[in-house]
Amino acid sequence: MAERKTPSSPTRTRAAGAAAARGAAAPWRWLIRRLARAGLIALAFLLALVVLFRFINPPTNYYMWSEGRRLDGVDQNWVAMEDIAPVMARSVVAAEDANFCRHWGFDMVAIRKAMEAGGERGASTITQQVVKNVFLWQGRSWPRKAVEAALTPVVELVWPKRRILEVYLNIAEFAEGVFGVDAAAYHYFKTSPDKLTPRQAALLAAILPDPKGRSASKPSGFVNRRANAIQDGAATIRADGRATCF
Repeated sequence: MAERKTPSSPTRTRAAGAAAARGAAAPWRWLIRRLARAGLIALAFLLALVVLFRFINPPTNYYMWSEGRRLDGVDQNWVAMEDIAPVMARSVVAAEDANFCRHWGFDMVAIRKAMEAGGERGASTITQQVVKNVFLWQGRSWPRKAVEAALTPVVELVWPKRRILEVYLNIAEFAEGVFGVDAAAYHYFKTSPDKLTPRQAALLAAILPDPKGRSASKPSGFVNRRANAIQDGAATIRADGRATCF
């Protein structure tokens, strides 16, 4: 006699299908958990660095390290804010972030103007540039911009404005292999940062957007005109109180 087959019940079939689906999804859940854990560890590490660098000078950054490998070394020497001519600080603020003392990391007015211009002009504040240069990497990728946006208000919260500007002045690139205002002052003018004149400070600030394509000691007509505007701007922000935070 032939063996009678018992038909599978719909409930049993659905249960088997659900179990198979759970088994197939298990590796993905494991991967997501691992990625989330790695992300949290990386975030905690970055937050710890933010607190640490509030008091300790960053020894280097990724871009400086990569340029050092490419060029077999870079010129950079850290100097405290007290050893930098105040006009140098005012000049870079006038050139890069005139509302530095009035925002919390993002200049919304500059962002709106950049959007209206179709992205043809930049809107990064000095704080955003410090976050990118100290903690992240170069480039315009969305992941980097997202992390930068997350860290910028944290840096504004933990660091005073004067510290943000001090770090900026010490890590900014002023020529190929020349980083920081101390190396730049000697490279271009054979002087120290505390002895920079208003004109020299304005010329240094004028080359910041394109340090490999512009020169402070042999300025083009454009750099001269830009320096004139920066020199006037530095005097203006001193007079109207936009330099009080540093």
